Amino acid sequence: MHIKGKAFKFGDSISTDHIAPGRLFHLRTNLPELAKHVLEDADPEFAQKVKPGDFVVAGKNFGLGSSREHAPTIIKMAGVGAVLAQSFARIFYRNAINVGLPVLICDTTQIDQDDELEIDVSKGEIRNLTKGVTIEAKPLPDVMIKILNDGGLLEHFRKHGGFALDT
Repeated sequence: MHIKGKAFKFGDSISTDHIAPGRLFHLRTNLPELAKHVLEDADPEFAQKVKPGDFVVAGKNFGLGSSREHAPTIIKMAGVGAVLAQSFARIFYRNAINVGLPVLICDTTQIDQDDELEIDVSKGEIRNLTKGVTIEAKPLPDVMIKILNDGGLLEHFRKHGGFALDT
């Protein structure tokens, strides 16, 4: 899985309320509409600027807060290719894989706003094309790669009739 796009840089402790604003809770049954507001409390222009394949790049504890799957779902619906962070809230990390959104743990200090990145999710390799550096991410287990390649856990179950843990 290779993805190429532009970095959108965020700081530490981006919560699920930053991702899916709580004041828009009434849109939880209309995810395409909610996705038009993704991350607007962290960057009011993000949803209008992001292009398919672009990356959310953050610091520590990305996705803290509630356990709702809306947050990673609308990030994916907005076209984000992957989220890169120094660390993730565990429930966000798990929900992201479940909905088919790649999440990689890595040192994001060598990535700035608008840097062009190319990522090999399977290898855990991030190439910052703007700076000419390669950043190693913590590799995802093979079963997670399989779930991501299938489009998320639900699609994985549909395709295999349950968990297909053999790689």
